[in-house]
Amino acid sequence: MNQKKIYVTGLGPGNADHMTGAALASMADADIVVGYKTYIDLIKDLDCVQGKELKASGMRKEVDRCQECLDLAGEGKTVTLVSSGDAGVYGMAGIMLELVEKQKADVEVEIVPGISAVNAAASILGAPLMHDYAVISLSNLLTDWELIKKRIRLAGEGDFVIALYNPKSKGRPTNINTCQEILLEVKDPKTPVGIVQNAMRDGQKKCITTLDQMCDQEINMFSLVIIGNSKTYVTDDGQKMITPRGYTL
Repeated sequence: MNQKKIYVTGLGPGNADHMTGAALASMADADIVVGYKTYIDLIKDLDCVQGKELKASGMRKEVDRCQECLDLAGEGKTVTLVSSGDAGVYGMAGIMLELVEKQKADVEVEIVPGISAVNAAASILGAPLMHDYAVISLSNLLTDWELIKKRIRLAGEGDFVIALYNPKSKGRPTNINTCQEILLEVKDPKTPVGIVQNAMRDGQKKCITTLDQMCDQEINMFSLVIIGNSKTYVTDDGQKMITPRGYTL
């Protein structure tokens, strides 16, 4: 009987050094590797994919990519669908499982975790996620903006560290400003904020600032923004953010 298996694999932030052994093994086991063209470009020179068929597609083709994987698996192929960061954090895992469930497809799906952008950015900033935190995407492409604003406010009122994905783009240039305005109503204006661009990739940059000055800094779709809680502080040299867990030192 032909094998029917799909791996949904998180590649991590993009640098091969930060891909897990399991991620590399899932690509090595595949007959075909499918993904967004930028991610296929990241892996095309890896030893584990040499000689394999690589199928790339463009933005906003997420459902199409998952359906293609299902069709290929139905032909008995082992397929690896790659996603940046962790496939289960704003990635492809959910779509893949939803399609399998909707179509009652007879296929095994294995989710292979990866280092998410929030963890990669946090490591560059120091230790800002040492206590409870909320991860919120400012993209209102698939989520109602009023609901996003509610989540921002409640996370701020709850004194969570807040990590923002998709903070700014040409189509959403002011969402980050609205986020700042909401949080300034419930948080100290001098709350530390870290901004990381291209975490663990070429062009990596970081900036540590404060909530009231956050929007004066360079922020784009390659950025991840981490806003501290009421205990978060910056080291004396200005290079690291620390959110204390509460240990007595």
